[in-house]
Amino acid sequence: MSLPRWTLLVPLKPLAEAKSRLAGAAGALRPELALAFAQDTVVAALACAEVARVLVVTDDRAAAAELAALGAEPVQDRPGAGLNAALAHGAEVARARYGAGRVAAMSADLPALRPSELERVLLAAAAHPRAFLADTQRIGTTLLAAAAGSALGPRFEGGSRLRHAASGAHELALDDVPSVRRDVDTPDDLRAALALGTGPRTAALAGLVAP
Repeated sequence: MSLPRWTLLVPLKPLAEAKSRLAGAAGALRPELALAFAQDTVVAALACAEVARVLVVTDDRAAAAELAALGAEPVQDRPGAGLNAALAHGAEVARARYGAGRVAAMSADLPALRPSELERVLLAAAAHPRAFLADTQRIGTTLLAAAAGSALGPRFEGGSRLRHAASGAHELALDDVPSVRRDVDTPDDLRAALALGTGPRTAALAGLVAP
């Protein structure tokens, strides 16, 4: 019998605060670009065969509405105490509302995300109580997964790869999932994502961003 599919948690800051390191290149388009990243991420995640649903944890009402129109379910950020608290709350909501045993938190800035690569990551994560995928630089984390009966225990931001490893989560050693590792914080990151091939919303705005 196949295991239940995953509930994916995608956290999103208020757009006015998101992607500050892109301010110089994107200018006034920065909030719109941050939303485009999240939209392309959510669309690709929902197309993944291993994903049952996507919960977007955010207090940005406009972004929540845009992402709900794509099929995501908005969850208010409670208690409003930062990224990790928001994700822990999202995991609690997922399990209370859906009986969702398997939950995974994933960055909202993966505009080149491919459903097939996300599927490989989630299938690999299923073999462990908790597992994570490091970002391209092997410093941060783009995805953290927890099986039924395991607390998510998020330790995102900054050098989260080492913190997740120290917490007992298994690091997934997958070399063929570049789109799941490629988060976007800087103009160089954006160029790398575009080289992989981003979703249409990011691609449409990228031409307006300073090189």
